[in-house]
Amino acid sequence: MSNIAALADRYADIKAEIEGMERLLKEVKDEIKATGREEIVGTRSVVTLSLSERNSLDTSAAKKFLTDDEITFCTKTTLVETIRVKRLEWVEVLVKTKAA
Repeated sequence: MSNIAALADRYADIKAEIEGMERLLKEVKDEIKATGREEIVGTRSVVTLSLSERNSLDTSAAKKFLTDDEITFCTKTTLVETIRVKRLEWVEVLVKTKAA
């Protein structure tokens, strides 16, 4: 098998593995959201869940208008959930580094 063919197979294998991991990650995210907690503290990580609003411009509608009021009219507000992960060992190293 040529290197090019092996590269295609490698890509497909990695892509399939990532898709599987993304499904697993989504399941865990859903579990985190289902707890209803804003922060979950583990032994190695702290996970925080926040909800914020995001405004986005509907460009196809905005193209029909030129004034600021009309552009504002075309702006949509949506809720965005954010999950952040902070590895505790990284924080401890950073704190120790800053203290030195």
